[in-house]
Amino acid sequence: MADPGITRSTRSFIDRAEALGHFFQRAGEAPRFFAYDEEMGCPLHNALATLEWTLAVGILSDDDLIHAARMSGEAAAAMVERRRDGRRIFVYMGPRMDAPPADPYEGSLLYDEPGVRAFEFAQRAHALAHFLRATQGVGGVISLLSRRAPELKHVRRWLNVLFQPPAPNVSNLLLAGWFATSGGGVLFIPGAVGAPFVYDEATTQM
Repeated sequence: MADPGITRSTRSFIDRAEALGHFFQRAGEAPRFFAYDEEMGCPLHNALATLEWTLAVGILSDDDLIHAARMSGEAAAAMVERRRDGRRIFVYMGPRMDAPPADPYEGSLLYDEPGVRAFEFAQRAHALAHFLRATQGVGGVISLLSRRAPELKHVRRWLNVLFQPPAPNVSNLLLAGWFATSGGGVLFIPGAVGAPFVYDEATTQM
């Protein structure tokens, strides 16, 4: 059952520019994601399940800032920002078989387990470059055009709300999304030729 303190709204757009304009207007200064490949988008069908198991096994934590991510039913890769001793560090985590070695001047091996390999970087650019080398960006999202990356706890909360009934009949292929303390919104690419862009939003009532 939907939280009575949350308001849902959905709008459809035939024009891409109009859809993105509405997205930016609603997002304001909120942290946001964009699909790396606009034609493919980022599939969200398995997103919630993927986030839950990565949290359960300790790969991600609620306080992580997600700068880049690829989520699928069988594997997940992410580049996150964390704080350590008062400084920012950037960590890439992904399937062991998909993770190429990091260049020594860029990052260092954090851990190498049977299912996951992680590297630590001091610079966001180096961490993001490694994410793109490992995943080719296929089906991924990257945090762009915002002052900070979305926090995992907000992504989890608002995706859970947005995927509750009554859900719009959309492709679930994310083009852009914003996630903040007070709400979240996602813009989906058309699932078929002639279908509209769909923007779905959930916010707390003030």
